[in-house]
Amino acid sequence: MSEASLFDLLPDGSGLAPGGQATGGAALGGEALTGGSPMAAAGVLDPAARDRALAELAASCDACRGCGLAAGRQQVVVSRGNPGARLMVIGEGPGAQEDASGSPFVGKAGQLLDRMLESVGLDSNRDAYIANVVKCRPPENRKPTAIEMAACLPFLRRQIALVQPQVVLLAGATAVEGVLGIKGGITKLRGQWRQWEGRWLMPVFHPSYLLRNASRERGSPKWLTWQDLQDVRRRLAQLEAGDSSAP
Repeated sequence: MSEASLFDLLPDGSGLAPGGQATGGAALGGEALTGGSPMAAAGVLDPAARDRALAELAASCDACRGCGLAAGRQQVVVSRGNPGARLMVIGEGPGAQEDASGSPFVGKAGQLLDRMLESVGLDSNRDAYIANVVKCRPPENRKPTAIEMAACLPFLRRQIALVQPQVVLLAGATAVEGVLGIKGGITKLRGQWRQWEGRWLMPVFHPSYLLRNASRERGSPKWLTWQDLQDVRRRLAQLEAGDSSAP
């Protein structure tokens, strides 16, 4: 495994070896992983109806005053990416840059997330749909409370129902708690596939944690996350091939 694989992309930014091979991952083939491609999820709604429903959901989020977070936000932060993708990424909540821009994962952690996905041949805006457990920024970027997560949970569940992802990446312990109700250290939970409502879930370290733990040595958080991402890419390839059996 090359050191460039651990999210240090090649100078051209591709993260790919010659011939379209994701470094250390599965072969991609020649078709873009979007729209009507094999990597697009088979949703229940047609794309136009789905997109209208997601726009209505975003408006409902904007109008929500179900907890105290709305009072301190600049913008509600609902999603970015492709709602037709097989992969959904769920994080904790918006930070300062996300609050200012209205899009999730656009700060330093988001830039690392982009490189993480790119390292296995996935584009974060084309091949993934990205959201958070809560849609408004908690003060000082603190962890959302149980009440705040519960207030936002119907919105997140509606997003999942509309997007119909086959694989969900849970970035960090708060995402695991918000979706599965499981509290505990992400170190024990990461890297383990879980089936949930007909989908495959994979908990991973949050990119912000990896920014604080930059080592790429074998067994380090970054090295472990690289293994997890390769596993996710293999699962997506299996689904693309029509294999929905256990990993």
